[in-house]
Amino acid sequence: MKHKKLSLTLLAAVVVAGAAALWLFNTPDSPFDRVSSAASASSADLIQRGEYVARLSDCVACHSTAGSAPFSGGLAMATPVGKIYTTNITPDDDSGIGRYSLADFDRAVRHGVARDGHRLYPAMPFPSYQKLSDQDIAALYAFMMHGVKPASRSNTPSEIPWPLNMRWPLALWRAAFAAGEPWRENDEQNAAWNRGAYLVEGPGHCGSCHTPRGLAFNEKALNASSPDYLAGALLDGWYAPSLRNDANSGFSRWSEEDVVTFLKTGRNQHGVVFGSMTDAFNNSTQFMHDSDLRAIAHYLKSLPPGSNNAGPRWQYPTQTSQPQLSDHPGSQIYTARCSSCHGADGRGQAPWIPPLAGVTSLQVDPASAINVVLNGSARVVSQGIPDAYRMPPYRKQLSDRQTADVLNFIRSAWGNQGEKTDAGAVKAMREKTDPASSEVIILQMR
Repeated sequence: MKHKKLSLTLLAAVVVAGAAALWLFNTPDSPFDRVSSAASASSADLIQRGEYVARLSDCVACHSTAGSAPFSGGLAMATPVGKIYTTNITPDDDSGIGRYSLADFDRAVRHGVARDGHRLYPAMPFPSYQKLSDQDIAALYAFMMHGVKPASRSNTPSEIPWPLNMRWPLALWRAAFAAGEPWRENDEQNAAWNRGAYLVEGPGHCGSCHTPRGLAFNEKALNASSPDYLAGALLDGWYAPSLRNDANSGFSRWSEEDVVTFLKTGRNQHGVVFGSMTDAFNNSTQFMHDSDLRAIAHYLKSLPPGSNNAGPRWQYPTQTSQPQLSDHPGSQIYTARCSSCHGADGRGQAPWIPPLAGVTSLQVDPASAINVVLNGSARVVSQGIPDAYRMPPYRKQLSDRQTADVLNFIRSAWGNQGEKTDAGAVKAMREKTDPASSEVIILQMR
């Protein structure tokens, strides 16, 4: 009797484990599974709407490289276990997504599952894209299939070694960290807030850079219900600052109009886009409708302080409270190399040359500051006109020690309260990064 009960218990466990495995590894359902090719035919209006969704989602920033066809992939993306390369998402039948049905496309974008069933790395921001509406998915598919030229460009295999390159564990990862539901309106908020929340949490995938990651490289939160969401994070050599209204964050001093101006023109009185945000501006935010930019600003400025809300609020010091820094080892370097643009007072020449006094990247993690001093900034292109005030790279002019010295001066001047960095941190950044290219990828749409 005991053996029979044990056998039944083991059988039940196997059945449960098998059912769980089937659920985990089964191809996700799509609301478009029963949509025929004829029913998903695309009109000019749908393609145009899809073009705008592609702008909102900034697909081109990851799926294009300089000198290649738009959306043909090939961008190298660093991970802790090796490089991966973005794929060709043009409608080419052999190397792209030309054979994808609308349902196949939906599963890839919102669930991270390719047409042949393999799981996508979460560098593809499907945890955010899962919030895209059915209407936006259908429009995006129409644009990708009929508004993008096919390009024959083979995909580059990842450099992640076996067995870490096995894809099946990604099904477990998705179940644990990205098995959410489509975005739903918050009845307690107004229409502008809801539209802004949808754009930020969904197609804009702002959390992919601005939300801290967990041990499994998962975003710690996917919406504003958690104080970790948009609380600032280090990613690929850049520190994406908090977009919440933290006391120690420069963003807390921005008005809604400042946010709109920044996203529309790439600059405002507080700063200029740089790092990964340059690509997002060049190909995405400047093309958004003003109403959408205002919705984003309204949503972001409604967020309370987040989990990185530490340290006092920045204030420009009075003449009597400013510490004497003339003997600081970085002072002379700053005067010789930086002050002609950014000012002896660190206030810059807004909106063209950003201030250094009070900006978030100089109060928190020094990665962005080190990166931009070594490598300069990528070209900002607003309304088709390249920026004439590009930050030059100083990796050849300054040693690791000199770079650390000038940054430690800047991070302690004008009320800034950043912790000291050292030559070792500069050396590490120098070895894994390259000067910013002056060649800009700008997607020309119809």
